[in-house]
This record gives sequence, C-alpha cells and structure tokens, in this order.
Amino acid sequence: MSEATHPTPPPEPASRPVQPPALPGGTPPPPDSSLPAGATQQPEGCCVQSPPPPEANSANTAAPVQPRPSRSFLAGAALYVLGRGSAWFGLIWITLLVIGALFAPLLANSHPLLMKMDGHWSSPMLRHLTPSDVILLALPISLLIAWLLKRLLRRTGRFLIALWLPVILAVSAAAIYFIQPPLTVVYEQYRQAAAEGRLEHALYAPLPFSPADRLRDQPELRLTNPTLTHPLGTTPNGADLLSNMIHACRIALSIGFISTGIAIVIGILIGGLMGYFSGIVDLLGMRLVEIFSAIPTLLLLLCFVAFFEVNLYVMMAIIGLTGWVGYALFIRAEFLRLRHMDFVQAAVALGLPLRSILWRHMLPNGVTPVLVNASFSVAGAILAESTLSFLGIGLVEEASWGKLLNQALGVGGTFYWWVALYPGLAIFLTVFAYNLVGEAMRDAIDPHTRRLDASRKP
Repeated sequence: MSEATHPTPPPEPASRPVQPPALPGGTPPPPDSSLPAGATQQPEGCCVQSPPPPEANSANTAAPVQPRPSRSFLAGAALYVLGRGSAWFGLIWITLLVIGALFAPLLANSHPLLMKMDGHWSSPMLRHLTPSDVILLALPISLLIAWLLKRLLRRTGRFLIALWLPVILAVSAAAIYFIQPPLTVVYEQYRQAAAEGRLEHALYAPLPFSPADRLRDQPELRLTNPTLTHPLGTTPNGADLLSNMIHACRIALSIGFISTGIAIVIGILIGGLMGYFSGIVDLLGMRLVEIFSAIPTLLLLLCFVAFFEVNLYVMMAIIGLTGWVGYALFIRAEFLRLRHMDFVQAAVALGLPLRSILWRHMLPNGVTPVLVNASFSVAGAILAESTLSFLGIGLVEEASWGKLLNQALGVGGTFYWWVALYPGLAIFLTVFAYNLVGEAMRDAIDPHTRRLDASRKP
C-alpha cells in the first residue's frame, strides 16, 4: 500500500514592511509623533523589529577616554608627602611658626594698634615698627598681590617670581633706609595713661605684651605661674613668656632658612663642578670637602662669640659656610650619573653654553636629594642657635627659645618649670617637625619605598 504523497507547501516570503495606505489625493499620512526619532511607522500585523537596548547604543557612542595629564616627578613626590599623616603634623607646626614669625607685631605687642589719647588718634604700633618688621609683613602681602595678578592675567610661575622679587627688594631697601623707630621705648606709658583716664579708646593685639616689656610698673607679676592674663606665665625679668616665644619664631626660622640657603648655594656650585668635570677638579674639590668636614660648627661659633660681638647674621654665615659639605657630595654624585645621559650629551653636541648645561638641564634633574637634606639642616641650625643661647653666649636683645631655657634656673637653684617646659617643647616640636617632613620627602623620592607602600594598601 503506497503512502499518499502530499506536496510540500512553498516557503512563505519574508515579511516586508507594508507602506501605510495613502490618503485621498496621494498624500502620505503624517508620521506618528510618539515614535522615537529615526523609527519607521509600521502597520498593525507586520513584523516589527524592536530597537536595540540602550546599553548597546551607549556602549557604541561612548565618549573616548581622555588621557590623564602627565605629572612631574616633583609633583608626584609632593602629593606623596601630603598623603603622609606624620608629614601633615610637621607641616601644620611649621605653618604655625611661619604665621607667628610674620605677624608677631600684630599678635603680641604692648603698643596699641590704634588709640585715642588726649583727643588725638594715633597708631603707636606702626610708629615703633622696625625695618625687619616691615619686611616680614610685606612678604605675605606682596606675594598675595602677585598671585592674584598672576591668576587674573593667566601667567606662569615665572611671572609671579619676576613680579614679586623686585617688589620685595624695593620694599626692603626702602624700609632699611627710611624707617627709624624710636631708640627709647617706654611701655608703661599706656598703662599709666589708662589708669589716669587719658586713654579714651585703644585697640590692642591679642596678647598685649611685647617681649621686651619687663612690667617694671608691676613687679609683683614677675615669675608668675600661667594665668589668664599671662597664658604661659612670666620670666624672671618680668616679661611675658608667650610673647617671647612668638617673637622667638623669627630667630628660629631665619637662622634655619638663611644658613641652609647659604649652604645649599655653595654646595651646588662646588658639587656641580666636581661632578661634571671630574678629574683634577674633582680631586681638588674632594680635598676641600675633607678640610671643611673636619671643622666643628659649634666650636667655631663658640670661638667667634668669645672674641667678637654676637651678631645674628655672622652666626648664619658661619653655619652656612661650614654646612655645605653634604650638599656638595649629593650634587657631585647626581652630576656624575647625569653627565653620561643622552640629554646631556645632546646638549653638549648642540653647543649649548656650560652654564645652561649645568644649571638649566642637569641641576633640575639632580636637586631632589638636596631638598630632602635641607629639612634636616634647618633643624640642625635651630639646635645650634638654641645651644649658644642656652649657654648664655647667644643673642642678647632678641627673644630666643634657648635664652628662655637659660632663665629656667634661678640664682638660688630654684627651678621654674613653666620657663623650661614651653620653650623646650617648642624646640623639640620644631626639630621633630622638620625631621618628619624630611623623612617623608626621602621616602617620596625613593621608588623602592613607594612600591612597598603601594603593595601594602588593600
């Protein structure tokens, strides 16, 4: 029995989009406004293909990823230092010292900032400013004005330096030449005028005591413990301890930065020549380094003070002239490494002058270890000055932390704890802060240490 054969039905044609019927007169119907842009209106019953998901469209039309701007080595090291908590403590303490040094006359001063006495307005604080006070007050003000001009004019950092440096030099010269404060200062006159009722209005600093104000009209306030009027107490000669500590920030920072700056300049010059030329220049330079390495800085300062008058600037020069050895060795080692690199050889082949090769191309690539060592040298200079002042052979008329420590022990062997505690704590925190910043900078320029820190992070 044969099976019945049934013909196979032909395949159905693929569905095609059917155009909607035209309106009378051959005009096509208006498009549906509810459809998205680019979609074709389909009649009912036809096969409609759904649009692709939004994820696919967004993936295809995603904006290209912008490359991250390249970061210099010094910028990366600065960000690494700011990421260290210990470095933050050091930077905060150093910032407080800088604020105290710059604005000391506005923070602690027996002279009223503004007063009205006998019917006349005057500013005794401005009249008694010294040239150093004016220069230090002009530093942040001129720097702020130059920075604002740089932002408004959209210039580079060189414009900031070129604008700020001549201004501060001109202000310094004018202050030294024109400003002459009174030689005789009587601090008691304001308190006596207030007691007599002649002082009608007066605006004082937050701490109304100068470091040289001995409170001779109030002898009972000598060697008083910390009170609300004198937050850290008074010294054996009657001066306010907190006022002396604020003004002593100037000595600590100035002798640290200026002496370190002198040492850096000398070390870079000698070390750069030794490392680039090598040979006989390196040999003679190393002999010079050995000679200055054998000179003890503290002993040289003691000999100078014993035979000559105590001078702050001479002390800065002595510390700077004997402290350049470490910087010279650092720069020498870096220049010995850089002198064989391609960019230096290319600069020599192009015929660039020697000063351009050394100080414009090689120095920026080898100065980083010098900056790290500078923080430790600042701490050492502060310790040297404090040691001299503690021994009683330092500065006489200027406020100093070491001199305050010397006053902690009375004539009869009495120990005044507050006179020793706060200046000693300030010296310790200052040296500790510079060491913390220096260690963070040293770790920042060490690639091995940075890789270890990156591997420890979760």
